[in-house]
Amino acid sequence: MALAGKHILLIIGGGIAAYKSLELIRRLQDQGASVSPVLTRAGEEFVTPLSVSALAGRAVHRDLFDLTSEAEMGHIQLSRSADLVVVAPATADLMAKMAQGLANDLASTLLLATDTRVLVAPAMNVRMWEHAATQRNIERLRGDGIEFVGPNEGNMACGEFGPGRMAEPDEIVVAIAAHFNPERVGKGALTGRRILVTSGPTHEPIDPVRYIANRSSGAQGSALARALRDQGADVVFITGPAEVRPPEGVEVVAVESALEMEAAVQAALPVDVGVFAAAVADWRVASASDRKLKKSKDGLPVLEFAENPDILKAVSQMGAGRPPLVVGFAAETNDVVENATAKRLRKGCDWIVANDVSPATGIMGGRENAVVLISEQGAEAWPRMGKDEVAVRLTQRIAEALEA
Repeated sequence: MALAGKHILLIIGGGIAAYKSLELIRRLQDQGASVSPVLTRAGEEFVTPLSVSALAGRAVHRDLFDLTSEAEMGHIQLSRSADLVVVAPATADLMAKMAQGLANDLASTLLLATDTRVLVAPAMNVRMWEHAATQRNIERLRGDGIEFVGPNEGNMACGEFGPGRMAEPDEIVVAIAAHFNPERVGKGALTGRRILVTSGPTHEPIDPVRYIANRSSGAQGSALARALRDQGADVVFITGPAEVRPPEGVEVVAVESALEMEAAVQAALPVDVGVFAAAVADWRVASASDRKLKKSKDGLPVLEFAENPDILKAVSQMGAGRPPLVVGFAAETNDVVENATAKRLRKGCDWIVANDVSPATGIMGGRENAVVLISEQGAEAWPRMGKDEVAVRLTQRIAEALEA
């Protein structure tokens, strides 16, 4: 276990992302760490002391003036007994206090009194993150040696989009592990690997102004490209016209149709891993009109369809030059495991990441996913989680498979 014997002081700030801190506690424990939780007054508005205490297996620290412990200057001891102090979520207010050296509650006093290294996972509205005051505070904190993980970019609880989402628990655990293994910083598990990721929908033209499409937002593919990049991979990101912007630091190839995506995939080979997360249309209009179709007294236009190329199958069964690992995706509305298992065998890929995209789930185009990883060993269901977290988990599995 990467964090065996390590003691983490976890400060939970007041933001909607505080719910992720509960999962973070579990993930840290899974890696062998012990966790002492500190919950701010604002944090209590989002998670309860009871839930935090139950998961951590120890009392939650909440008050600066605790008479029992303060007789021995308990807050000083608490601030210095950990191997690392983690602030997650780190709100704009908490980071401002850190930058200015304020100490008017337990969390800020611990952060001022500690001589232990500090890692923060910021979480706030995009406007707050981009505000000049916050950016000044970030610059000051970095200069003081504070380490950062995130924030991610995406949809927020307030309805806006942009940077400010707290890093997923798995990402934070990876950053903590990197802190204790500095020789790996900048040398992710996938350094030197070239990985292809397809993402988003395809648009199949009917005429110059109309097309056939699907509801894929491209969020999962973008999150995967980002997670792979963060582990050092050289990522080729082939994307259809998605709602979510491509991540920075990857090679972006923008396409529209399935035929264009097929050509881009072939041009990107060879690669070490192919991850086919795009929702490629199965059919296209056989003869798209070069003029806008008009209404006619003769009735509705008749559209003839042709089958699009099966990109996943072609790469999985290409023989010489086939990537050592090929990962497909299966969006199903019923019999998810059965259909996806059959798809894996039919396509010839190594893994299928299957999910239920029926309207009731809210997954297609949403911020969360609930997937089943299907391989030769069988089906492994993952709990529902953010798409960023799915990406981090899948990236870890890819790294492990390549090292095996």
